[in-house]
This record gives sequence, C-alpha cells and structure tokens, in this order.
Amino acid sequence: MNDTAKPDRSVERVEADEVEAFCRDVFLAAGADEASASAATRAMMHGSRLGVDSHGVRLLDHYVKVMNAGRVNKRPRLEIVRSLGAVAALDADDAHGALAAYTAMDHAIEMAETVGIGAVGIRNTSHFGPAGAYALAAAERGYIGFATCNSDSFVRLHDGAARFHGTNPLAWGVPVEGRRPWLLDMATSAIPYNRVLLYRSLGVALPPGTASDEEGIDTLSPEEAAMLAPLGHEFGFKGAALGGLAEILSAVVNGMRLSTESLPMNGPDFSTPREMGAFVYAMKADALTDGETFAAGMRRYLDNLRDSPARSGATVMAPGDREWAEADRRAMDGIPIDPVTVEAFTRLGAQYGLTPPKHR
Repeated sequence: MNDTAKPDRSVERVEADEVEAFCRDVFLAAGADEASASAATRAMMHGSRLGVDSHGVRLLDHYVKVMNAGRVNKRPRLEIVRSLGAVAALDADDAHGALAAYTAMDHAIEMAETVGIGAVGIRNTSHFGPAGAYALAAAERGYIGFATCNSDSFVRLHDGAARFHGTNPLAWGVPVEGRRPWLLDMATSAIPYNRVLLYRSLGVALPPGTASDEEGIDTLSPEEAAMLAPLGHEFGFKGAALGGLAEILSAVVNGMRLSTESLPMNGPDFSTPREMGAFVYAMKADALTDGETFAAGMRRYLDNLRDSPARSGATVMAPGDREWAEADRRAMDGIPIDPVTVEAFTRLGAQYGLTPPKHR
C-alpha cells in the first residue's frame, strides 16, 4: 500500500544509502546483533524505498525503544521447533519481527525447493513492519511468496464500535521473468495505524471512511482516530473476514495471542514480549507447470492488464506498479523523512554518537 498523502508541512529528503547505513549503525550501537540490525534495516528500507512510509524508517525510534526496554530480544536464538512435511514452526525467541520473517521465508524456500511448497508458522515474534518485504524476498528468488501477521486490536468489525482485529496485513509476491515482481501488500483495515501516526506528523486529514472515534463514529482527524475501519467501507464485512483469516494463520495456528489479547504496540509497557505470531509460505513458480509456460503466462497476463482501457483521467496498474514507480523516483530524488522522524534521527544520533543522514 503506497502512501499518497499531500503534506502541508515540508519533508526532508535524504540519500537512501545514507539513511540505510544510519539505521543499521543505530541498531548495532544499541546492542542488536548483526542479523537483527540487518533484517530490521532491510525491512524498513523496503518500506521507505517503495513509498510505504508508514512502515519505513520512521519505525527506527520505536524499534530501538522496544529493544532497549526488553520487549524485543537484541540477540535472539531462532529455532525450528516443529516440522511436518512441508510445514514447520519457528520459535523466534522474541526477535525483531523482520529477522523472524526473513528467517522463516528462507526456510520455507528451502522446503519448497524440495517438495514444491513450504509453509512456516512463527511464534514469539514482534512487529515485523511491511509484510510485502517478505513476500518480495520469495519472488526475487523465483518463488511465489505470502506473508501475514496479526497485531494488537485497533480495527473495529463491520458495524462494530470496539477494537477487535489488528491491521493484520496480507502480502503476496509473484516473480515475473525479466521484470519486477507482481507485488500486493495490503492491510485488512482501510489504512494501517502507522499511517494515522504518519498523517498526524504531516498534519494531513485522514481519508473518509477509514477511522472512527471512541464511539465508533467516522472521523477525518488523525488526533481523534481511536480505531480503524475494516477494508471495504460499506462492504467492510469483507475486510473484517480477511482480517480474521490473518488472525487464524498468525495467532491461532501458532498458539499465540489473539489481537484482543496482545499488548499495544505503543505501550505503555515496552518491556514485556508481545507473544505475536506470523505466517509465511513459498511455492515454486513452476511447481504446477513448466517454467517457460508460467513465465509466458505472467507476461501475457500483465501485458493484457496494462493494455486494458482505463477510465478518463485514470491509469490501469498491476499490484506493485505504483510502488515500483515510486522506488524509481526515490532513487533519483531521495527518501522523504517526515518532521517527527527527523527529530528522532537527531536524538538517536546524539545518543549513540552517530551523524544522521544529511538532507539534500
């Protein structure tokens, strides 16, 4: 999901390589091991490069806070604790969610290479950022990838007036020979909560039908948003059901906390592990047909899709097209950093003796 807000306060732009190096160095200075620092930075940069700013480098400050407070293990020992054919369970030892998800996807691909498909449930993990990062990790290696997780309650049910599901994202990545992957990364809420925080930082009103106040009444104010609406607006029962699917795959099958039982991401308790679950799978793209047939089919499908007539003033796009176009722009123009994140970078730089990335 691409962030398309038009801010009324300016943002700074920094070189991608500089902000990536800074984030990784901050994690290491805070005591995280190499694997955790690299995975967390990789996931955040996926968000910031592709325009998913709600799950990009703005999360650095939060991640350092929860590592230092004890919620997230800085030096975890991840272990496959259960295996049955093409299915396995990974105990993440309260690792950063990105390390857990990348590790699980690697194992899913190993199984898929042998039997065509691999699925890994993740237990004792934490917030993993952009789900699309892990689906893309599979697609870039020639596999169809899927990733999902649940999170603490912040999304009402359709016609509900209380928080129930988390934003519970679903993400798929599909390889396309000679082109960038087909990539879908969607929250099952109308928008993710981190976007509410981003819009609050930017001073931007929320889109209609995306959030409610404490009484369940729709609001456009990010300051008044007490819960999110499920995806689908007046057809929100569809988004609520998809959120339930993510809940089952993430929490139920892994024996982890339901969204209604999870500690809030934003505290006040940052010391207790959240006992979150997640789920990934990988499938060989040529498992059901030969590779040439699959590759030709994907090219034909996407060519037909992009050649399909568009409404006046609009453009037909495949999932991922907007994100890849934004990645190209940001490669030229730099990564935008919102005001709250600029302040956080300055503070973290001073705390750890590091120089924050300079704006252009």
